[in-house]
Amino acid sequence: MKKSPSLIIPLFLLTFIAFGQGQSYKTLENIPYYEQSIREADTYMEERCVLDLYLPEGKEDFATVVWFHGGGLTGGEKEIPQALKDQGLAIIGVNYRLYPKVSAPTYIADAAAAIAWTLKNIHQYGGDSSLVFLSGHSAGGYLAAMVGMDKSWLANYGLDANDLAGLIPFSGHMITHFTVREERGLPGHQALIDELAPLYFVRPDAPPLLLITGDREMELLGRYEENAYMMRMMKVAGHTETTLYEMDGYGHNMTAPAFPLLLSEVERVSKFKATSTHKTP
Repeated sequence: MKKSPSLIIPLFLLTFIAFGQGQSYKTLENIPYYEQSIREADTYMEERCVLDLYLPEGKEDFATVVWFHGGGLTGGEKEIPQALKDQGLAIIGVNYRLYPKVSAPTYIADAAAAIAWTLKNIHQYGGDSSLVFLSGHSAGGYLAAMVGMDKSWLANYGLDANDLAGLIPFSGHMITHFTVREERGLPGHQALIDELAPLYFVRPDAPPLLLITGDREMELLGRYEENAYMMRMMKVAGHTETTLYEMDGYGHNMTAPAFPLLLSEVERVSKFKATSTHKTP
């Protein structure tokens, strides 16, 4: 599905411009997401495996977006995107360990641990654990898709990935990440789809999947195409809630026009769940 950002953005901004007005927010920083017994023997884990929690005060049952930063799995820092603030949501910015200090699949394991922490703890801050969405840009989109599609990661914590409210990767690898391929001595142009690729775990019962990329002619080469293939295979498998947006005129750094789409998806799913919950049997 190809949309023009010049048409999309104003409509969504109109939707969200008043959302969250009059609401106060607070940020809690550097919360460890591994148990102390696990992290105390690893100084790098102690340093990197923390998250920031931005949340509305005095509000109950809000949705949460877990946001993973980009950087090719080799760099980057946790962030709370400005475009997601003041929208009535909780935003969790996650740090994770990076290559070459660690290798695959350690950074995926870290992402899973942060998501598990969120699912198990967000209710203590007023959030609704059934409204947890995964998102991130580039490498962060890859991590969000990996943990959401490969159910084994959250199963390690006694959790079901199907309980996630939605997956919204921004320009994420759907094939095996190029840093993983580099670790294995493969060139960047050699495609690989194995157990470290979201595409390997195509299934009809996954949470709603919203794929967003930059313009195919301006993106990192192949990034749009692998997302398009992911969309097509999900539909072939019988998944009914996979959507692909291509941001015309934007390259890999396509977050500005994508954030309103994320917010719209959170609102859509939240309203649907609320309606379903209150239906009379």
